[in-house]
Amino acid sequence: MKQLFFVLASALASVGGAAASAEEPELAAIHCDLPRGWSDVAELNARFVVFGELHGTNEGPNFVGSLACTLGRENNRVLVAIEHDAAENEALQSAWNSDDFEQRLRTLLFAEGSDGRSSSAMFDLLVRLHRVKQSGAPLSIIAFNGFRDEQQADRFSNLTGQGPWEAAQAENIAIASTSPTYDHVLVLVGNFHAMKTPVSRGGYDFDPMALRLSQYGKTVSLNMRFADGTSWNCLLRPGVDRTKGPVKSDDIDCGPHSTKGEPNLGSEPFIRIEQTDASNEQSTFDGFFWVGAISASGPKSP
Repeated sequence: MKQLFFVLASALASVGGAAASAEEPELAAIHCDLPRGWSDVAELNARFVVFGELHGTNEGPNFVGSLACTLGRENNRVLVAIEHDAAENEALQSAWNSDDFEQRLRTLLFAEGSDGRSSSAMFDLLVRLHRVKQSGAPLSIIAFNGFRDEQQADRFSNLTGQGPWEAAQAENIAIASTSPTYDHVLVLVGNFHAMKTPVSRGGYDFDPMALRLSQYGKTVSLNMRFADGTSWNCLLRPGVDRTKGPVKSDDIDCGPHSTKGEPNLGSEPFIRIEQTDASNEQSTFDGFFWVGAISASGPKSP
């Protein structure tokens, strides 16, 4: 595994001998890894690489953050797309280009939230990438989740089921990927949206985000696989019968829960591309990224 250890010295923020900000540590050491198997993904020359995660873990965001960090330090132009409200993307860009990004991020995207999209691990991912960007790496981010405005919602209103939402997600990523052009577009999203086959749900058929994204350019989608551990999520308490009426807040248990994984493939993260079957039908995913045993990451602002 290729490893990069680099130090962001406070002196980098000093121009003409000006003292570094007291709010920044003198040395912020950031450890980045290029996961084994990334070269197989790079050889596919995909415009978009989608990472379908299980929300509420430390390992999903850390995997993508470490990859983006490494690519950026190698002077690759990288866009990281996160599953946050697209309507807030303009404010997110303003914060991204400021010196008080961390503080603005707390009130912008992490003031509230009940799942892994607003987890401490997601917050740490963005802070980490911003520090790398401040050191000179060409990193960018975008919030792509849902409709960015009423006009977009109207344009996709003819689609059935969850189709409008999925289509908006894909379009938001595609538009952001063209200005400027990027060497890599990395998308971190719940693994339902990362599927590349049509879905039937609630009596409706629709295309998940990654399948829609394939219309804009070659898309490689990877499903997160993991060993036993914990994840932060909300579950019905034992004994609650949801058929007897509306579910109340007291009926829901939100917190870290034991999560069954798969046979352990080792502690070292890696990527594996898997070929489609002999029938030549489209696979749900193009492969997977392995993160090892998972650990829960709760909301940044419970």
